[in-house]
Amino acid sequence: MSADLILTGAVVRTADRRHPVASALAVQDGRVLAVGTETEVLAHRGPDTIVRDLGGGAVYPGFVDVHNHHAIAGVTELFELSFSVALSLDEILERVRAHAAALPEGAWVTGGSWASTLLDELNTTAARLRLDEASGGRPVMLSDDSHHNRWVNTRALELAGISKDALPAEGVTLVDAADGEPTGVLLEAAGILVAKAHAEAGGLTDLQHRKASARGVELLNSYGVTAFQDAAVSIDILGALKALDDAGELNAWVVSSITINDEIFGYELIGHPLIERGEEFRSAHHRPDFVKIFLDGVPPARTALFLDPYLPDDVHGAHFHGTTTMDADELYDWLHAVAERGLGAKVHVTGDGSARLLIDVVERLRGEGYTDTKFQMAHGQFLAGDDIERLVRLRIAADISPFLWFPGVIPDALATVLGDRAYHSQPNRSILDAGGLVAGGSDWPVSESPNPFEGMQGLVTRADPLRRAPGTLWAEQGITAEEALEVFTINGARAMGLDHETGSLEPGKSADFVIVDRDFVAGDPEQIIDTRIRETWFAGRPVFHA
Repeated sequence: MSADLILTGAVVRTADRRHPVASALAVQDGRVLAVGTETEVLAHRGPDTIVRDLGGGAVYPGFVDVHNHHAIAGVTELFELSFSVALSLDEILERVRAHAAALPEGAWVTGGSWASTLLDELNTTAARLRLDEASGGRPVMLSDDSHHNRWVNTRALELAGISKDALPAEGVTLVDAADGEPTGVLLEAAGILVAKAHAEAGGLTDLQHRKASARGVELLNSYGVTAFQDAAVSIDILGALKALDDAGELNAWVVSSITINDEIFGYELIGHPLIERGEEFRSAHHRPDFVKIFLDGVPPARTALFLDPYLPDDVHGAHFHGTTTMDADELYDWLHAVAERGLGAKVHVTGDGSARLLIDVVERLRGEGYTDTKFQMAHGQFLAGDDIERLVRLRIAADISPFLWFPGVIPDALATVLGDRAYHSQPNRSILDAGGLVAGGSDWPVSESPNPFEGMQGLVTRADPLRRAPGTLWAEQGITAEEALEVFTINGARAMGLDHETGSLEPGKSADFVIVDRDFVAGDPEQIIDTRIRETWFAGRPVFHA
C-alpha cells in the first residue's frame, strides 16, 4: 500500500508505550499508515509518495488540550479588550480609555483579565468612579484571571438593575465599607445580571461566533494542538463548531462540555434544555460528549470548599471552609442523569473538600454499575492524601492546568487565603505513581497562552517556565519529560474518549502530528519551552507552518 507522505530524518515519539520511539512515519488518506524504522516505512513508498527528510528535530503526536475556552479566547482577541494580568490598575484604566474612545457611544467595553491580587484595590467606590471616567460613560464589564468574577462600572450596574438597595440574590456583590455602595466587583453569580444586560444589548452574531471559534482553533493549531475539550460551551459555540466542521474548516478534534449549572458566562441556555439539543451539533470532528458542572468557585474568592478552614478574615471569621454549588444528592442526581444518557462529566473542583464530595458521589455511581462513564476532575489541584487512591481506583481523570504556575499571580492569591497549603498543590507524581490518568489542559484564556510546552515544562520542573522569578512548587511532584508528553497527548485523548482516533502515532489513527525543531524529551528540562513548532498537521493535512 503506497503512502501519500513519508517523513524521515527525525526522532518520532509516538506516545504509544509499546513502540515509543521510531525514525519514520507514513501517512495515507489522512491516517497513519506506518511508524517504524526508515527501512520499514520506506517500503510503503510509491510513485506518487512525497518523501521528506526533516534534517533533525522531532515528530510528536498532535497535542491534546483537555481544558480550554477556545471560543472565549477567539471572542476576546477579535471583539474585546484583552490585557495581561500583570497590569496595574492605572495601566488597565489607560487600556480601557483607549479602547472605549474607538467605540460608538453606548457600546459595551468587555474583556479582561485583571489579576485576583488587585481585588482589594478595585473594591472601592473611588476605583469604580475612575473606571467610569476612563470609559466615557460606556458600560464596562471586565473579567478577572479566573473568569469567574467581574469588575463593572456604574453604567453597567445601572443597566443590570444593581444598586445599594437592589443587590443580586446570587453570588457576592462587594460594597464600599465607607458608603455601602456596590464597588462594581461582582463575585461568581453576582455578575449574571450584568452579563445578561450585555447580551440583551446585542451580543454577537452567528457569523461572529463562527469567526471566534475559527480563530481560537487557528491559534491552538499554531501551538501544535490538534484536539481539545472546550470546558463550557453555549448553544452558539456548539452551532459554530458544527458549521465549521460541515464546511470542512474545523482543523481539530473538539469535545464540547455542555454547561449545566453556572450562569457566570451569561449563556441563555444551560442545563437540561441545552443537553437535549446537544446531539444536533454532532459532526465528524465535533463530539458534544460531556457536560460541565461547577461544583465550587475559586479559592481567592473563598468560594471553594476545603477540608480545613481558610485563613481568618473579618468577613468570614476563623472557621470558614467555603461552599459548594450543590450538595451530594443534587450532584448525584446530575451525574446519574448524565450517565444514563451516555455522556461524560467534567466537574470544576478547586478545593479538597469539593474534590472529596465528587469522589464520594462517583464511588456511589460506580457501585451502581456506571462503570464506563467518563468523569474528569477539572483543576483538582488540592487533594487529601487518602483521596488520591480513591481518585485512581474510581478512574476519575485528573484534568490539571499546569499553566497556572509558580511563582505568579494566582499562587500569590491562593497563599493569601490558604497560607502554606497553597504550596502543596498539583500532586501529579503521586497520581501517576498510583496508576491514575493525568491529562493536561491550559484553561486558556484564563492562562495567557495555550502553549503545551509551557505546561509540560512546569510539570517537569515545578517552576515558572517563563522564568519570571525563581522558586519551585512542591518539587517532589515533578514528572519526567516523557510522561509530560503523554499528559498532553494520549492521556488527554483518553480522558476525552478520543484515544481510538488521536493522541498517539499508531497505524489507523488520524494523522495528527507536529514537527518541532528539537526532541525536548531528550534535552534539558529547563529548555522545553524553547521548543519551536515548525508545522502542525491535522488529518493528514498541514494546518500551521511557522
